[in-house]
Amino acid sequence: MPSKSSARLAALTVAAACSAASTIVLTSPAHAESVRIHDIQGSTRMSPYAGKQVTDVAGIVTGIRTYGSSRGFWIQDPNADADPATSEGVFVFTSSAPKGVAVGDAVTVSGTVTEYVPGGATSGNQSVTEITKPTTTVVSSGKTLPAATAITSRSVPAAYAPAGDTAAGGSVNALPLKPSKYALDHYEALEGMSVRVTDTRVVGATDPYTELWVTVKPHENRNRHGGTVYGAYDDQNSGRLQIQSLGATADFPKANVGDTLTGSTAGPLDYNQFGGYTLVASELGTLKSAGLERETTRKQRSSELAVATYNVENLDPSDGTFAAHAAAIVNNLKSPDIVSLEEIQDNNGAKNDGTVAADQTLTKLIDAIVAAGGPKYDWRAIDPADGSDGGEPGGNIRQAFLFNPERVSFADRAGGDATTATGVTKIRGKAHLTLSPGRIAPADEAWKNSRKPLAGEFVFRGRSVFVIANHFNSKGGDQGLTAQYQPPSRSSETQRHQQATLVNAFVKDILDTQKNADVITLGDINDFEFSQTTKLLEGRGELWSAIKSLPRSERYSYVYQGNSQVLDQILISPSIRRDCDFEYDSVHVNAEFHDQISDHDPQILRFRP
Repeated sequence: MPSKSSARLAALTVAAACSAASTIVLTSPAHAESVRIHDIQGSTRMSPYAGKQVTDVAGIVTGIRTYGSSRGFWIQDPNADADPATSEGVFVFTSSAPKGVAVGDAVTVSGTVTEYVPGGATSGNQSVTEITKPTTTVVSSGKTLPAATAITSRSVPAAYAPAGDTAAGGSVNALPLKPSKYALDHYEALEGMSVRVTDTRVVGATDPYTELWVTVKPHENRNRHGGTVYGAYDDQNSGRLQIQSLGATADFPKANVGDTLTGSTAGPLDYNQFGGYTLVASELGTLKSAGLERETTRKQRSSELAVATYNVENLDPSDGTFAAHAAAIVNNLKSPDIVSLEEIQDNNGAKNDGTVAADQTLTKLIDAIVAAGGPKYDWRAIDPADGSDGGEPGGNIRQAFLFNPERVSFADRAGGDATTATGVTKIRGKAHLTLSPGRIAPADEAWKNSRKPLAGEFVFRGRSVFVIANHFNSKGGDQGLTAQYQPPSRSSETQRHQQATLVNAFVKDILDTQKNADVITLGDINDFEFSQTTKLLEGRGELWSAIKSLPRSERYSYVYQGNSQVLDQILISPSIRRDCDFEYDSVHVNAEFHDQISDHDPQILRFRP
C-alpha cells in the first residue's frame, strides 16, 4: 500500500485547496437574522440555516486554531437549551489565522452558515457546521468558559450508528439525532462544544501528525497490551476518540498503546477527515507509561519450519531503517527459515525513472541481517513491469522471499517474469510449480494496479512446501466508520474478492494434484480474518487463516484509528492444519508503538512438515 505519509500529505493538500468547494449549501442565501448557536446546529447533522446569513450570534471563545487548512475559532453559548441533541458550540472559519479574538472573549459573529465536508464530498465524510466569512465583534473579555461536557463510558452508547436513510442513499444527515442511543449521534450533538475526558487509556499510538487515540470505555474489547480489538463489522468500539492538540506539537505526548493520559484532557470537539470526531485539546492529561515492550517469539526447533510475513513499509536503499528491520527479524522473529516481505521498493525508491530492479534493496537488508547476527539469507523475487503494481508512484513495490539456505532450499524453475503465469504440474505423483518463482495469473484484471502474488516451491527436510506471497489491494477509497453513510461502503473489497478467488483457485489446483500438499498463503491481505475476502481465500477448506488459532483478543497485526485489527495473515492447507502440530504468533513490534519502523506487525508460523 502507499505510505501513510504520502497519502496524508496528498489529502491535506486537497483539503487546503478545496476547503471552499467542499461545502453543502441546502438553501439559497436569505436575509441575515439573529439566532442562537443551538438553533444553527439544530437536531440533525445538517444545519437548518445552511446557506443563510446570520447576524450577532453570541458566544464565548473557547479555542483558537491558527494552523492547518481550517483556521478559525470555536464559540459556545453558556446558556444551553433543554435539548440534548442540539450542540451549543460552533466553529467560526476565518481562512487565515484569526486576529483580534482571545479565549474567554464574549463575541457576536455574523456570517454565512456552511456545511463543510472534510476531505470533500466524494469522501463520504460527515460535514461540520461552520460560520464562514465572519464579522466578529468582541463584547467583553475575561469571561468564565462554559464547563466542558464530560465524555464517559456511561455517556457514550454501545450502538455505534443508526442505519442510513435508504431514500437518501444511506445517508444519516437528515435523521434526527438520538445521542442517548447511538455513539455517532452522541458525538455529533457535542460538535463544536468543549468536552472533557479523564484518565483515558491510549489505544492508538502517537503518529507523526501529533495525533493519538484513547478510549473512554476501558473494558471494551481490551487486549492484554491495552488496545481495543476490532473483531466484527457491527462492533466498531464506540469508546474510541482521537486526540489532537491546540498547543505546540513539541509538547504532544509520545504515547504507546496501553499508556494513560492521566487527569483531564479537554478542548473543543471537532470532526476531520482522518478519523472523524476529534478532541482538539487545549488541556492535555499527563502521560503515564504502561512500559509496553516489543514482543519476541521463540526460536523454531530443528524439526520445525518457521515461515513469516513482514510488511516493511516501502523499503528502499535510501531508508534509515535497515538495521532496525534486521534486528526485528533476527531478535524478535528469531530468524525464520522463510520470510515473505511486502513493500520492497526498487533500487531508487520513489524516483520514477523506469528502474524496476530491487536487488540493491534486498542485498542491503540481507547484509544488515548478517550484521545483526542472523543468517546469510538468499532471496527470490520477480521485478514488476514499471508502474503496474500500484503503491507509491515510482517505487514499484513487490513481494520477495528471503530464505535461509542452511535450513531450506529453493526449487528454481526458470521462466518466471512480470507477465508470465506459473502453473501446477504433476511429477511422479507430486505437485510442482511450472515456474518457481512465478506469478499467479498476472494478466488477470484482478491485479490491475495491484501487486501480483509470488509463488515459490521450497524443500525442507525432503518435503516440498508451496509458499504464496500476497499483497492484496488496499482499503483506499473505503468510507470511514464515522461516514455520513451507514453502514459505510467498502468499495475496495470488490478487487480483493477477485484476488482472493484467483489465489484460492491456484491453491485448489495444487491440492487437486496432490491432496496432502503443504501450502502456505500469506502476506498483507489488507482485510480482516472475519471478512468475505478471507472467506473467499479459504474457499471450501483449501485454506484456513491460522491467526484464528489465537484468542480473539490477540488477533491483530495493525492499529488503525484506535482499532487493533487483522490485515496480515498466514493461511494453511489441511495437511498443515491437521497433521503438522503448527503454532502461530502475531509478534507485536510495530503497530502499537509511536516509534514504529513499519505500521504492520510480522506474523510467524512454525510447523513440522
